[in-house]
Amino acid sequence: MPLTPAAYLNRHARDAVRLLQSLVRQPTVNPPGENYDGITAFLVRELNALGLATRRFAMPAALLKKHLPPEQRAFPRFNVLGRWNAGAHKTIHFNAHYDVVPAGGSWRHGDAFSGVLERDWIYGRGTADMKGSIASLLLALRALRATRTPPRCNVEVSFTADEETDSALGAAWLVRHAGLRADYAVVMEGGEGRTICCGHNGVLWFNVTVHGRAAHGSEPESGINAFEKMAGLVVALQDYKKLLARRTFITPSGKSMRPTLNIGGVFAAGPGGKINTVPALASFTIDRRVLAIEKHAAAERELRAMLAATARKIPHCRITVEKISENFACFAQPTHPLFAAMADCVGRARRTPAVFSLSSGFNDMHFFSHHLKIPTLGYGPAGENYHAVDERASVRDLVTTAKIYADLLTTFAG
Repeated sequence: MPLTPAAYLNRHARDAVRLLQSLVRQPTVNPPGENYDGITAFLVRELNALGLATRRFAMPAALLKKHLPPEQRAFPRFNVLGRWNAGAHKTIHFNAHYDVVPAGGSWRHGDAFSGVLERDWIYGRGTADMKGSIASLLLALRALRATRTPPRCNVEVSFTADEETDSALGAAWLVRHAGLRADYAVVMEGGEGRTICCGHNGVLWFNVTVHGRAAHGSEPESGINAFEKMAGLVVALQDYKKLLARRTFITPSGKSMRPTLNIGGVFAAGPGGKINTVPALASFTIDRRVLAIEKHAAAERELRAMLAATARKIPHCRITVEKISENFACFAQPTHPLFAAMADCVGRARRTPAVFSLSSGFNDMHFFSHHLKIPTLGYGPAGENYHAVDERASVRDLVTTAKIYADLLTTFAG
């Protein structure tokens, strides 16, 4: 009896370990964007070995200068695109980012990029977000090739840069310039377990600078204390948080989502600060999560207006507000056959009915949904401690997710 992709995956679970360890042991830390050359060369080799026609796109120096701060421009950016032409009428695209956030703290196995296997868990930065997804997809494609099982759609695969910052040189560039042929897209994060992602929150990032006037610490009345003015603004923002919490969006799974505000992820004094000096400058950041039912422009106008009105109420409080970055929310009712097909695959693998929900974090789904205007969902392997110490991924779940990807590729024809 011919070997099925699922049976192949049961026999080759250790391949998932080796693949993910190879990926994690290349620390693609962003910022600044380290080791992108090495990991994309590895991914090109893997896709070529699977018979995909593969290209690696190097981002031009002009774009690095436009989108990156000076200290990061010496770190090249690459995007990888692979194609498997199965002779089908429709094409499905799988996307993952290969960059990871910096690693700090004290890790269980010493090195944050060790890829150590302990029982069912692989430890290391990027195991859960989201190199585990890359390993699962590569393993699924191996299973199809090894069992000579053709996909029912043509397959496009992209591995992209810089999702952990703003994706400008990653998925945003890819959908505009790489000549994608996709009719459907699976971004391999945002949903896991029995939950399939049909959208995600957006985000607005701002830096607020408070301008004061320096003076000697023994004569504080001669200056304007920027820190004290900043404290007044931050207190006022607590009331704005309560206002935002009244707004609710109910996802298809029945989950309630509300817009959020995170204040002061980064905060700083200006230059020349000293214990006996009245601070002339203070700054803090704002992370405003935007619901899929909200309009980004309206959310930005409201926040800017609130900050300006509050500053006017605080004597001698002058501020400037700079938008650092923006990633748009997206949402699609899960009515397209792609969503039903994925739900069937998840249900078979997980032995429980799938549900549809939205991710509170943003990812690259909106580039495919908004710019290409194609049905897009999010799904990947589960993990723990995303962006935290002892990030880890389950080998069992990597293999289960590979089965789901392989099942989708062999049952969904568009």
